[in-house]
Amino acid sequence: MAMRIDTVAGRAALDATRAALAAGEKPTRTEYAAAVRYLLQLLDEKAPGNSVEVRVPPFGAVQVVQGPRHTRGTPPNVVELDPATWIAVATGSETWADALADGRIHASGTRADLTGLLPLRP
Repeated sequence: MAMRIDTVAGRAALDATRAALAAGEKPTRTEYAAAVRYLLQLLDEKAPGNSVEVRVPPFGAVQVVQGPRHTRGTPPNVVELDPATWIAVATGSETWADALADGRIHASGTRADLTGLLPLRP
C-alpha cells in the first residue's frame, strides 16, 4: 500500500463507519475510504506477500500472502468485495464463508481463501 494510515485515525474512521452502517446510514466517503484502507493495511501487515490481490473498489487494493507473485489483470488469486462486506469480514461481524456463500465475495485461485487471516484485530 502506498499511503500508510495512522492507527488512531484508522480506528476512528473504522468506528465511525461501523456505527453508520449499523444505524442503516451511509458513512461519509472520507471515513469509509479510510476505514477500508486501514483494514487493508492491517491485512498487509499480517500477511505480507504478493500472491493474492485483495480489491475493495473504489477505495483500495493490496497484494498479500507469501507465494508466487501476482500480476495485474484478472489471473487466479484475486479477491474482490464491496466495502461493507470487507469491513464485516475483516472485523469479524460476518464470516468469510457466509459472505462467500451469499455471493458478496468474488474469489478466484487456490490462495484466495482468506479465512485463516480474518478477522483482523484493529
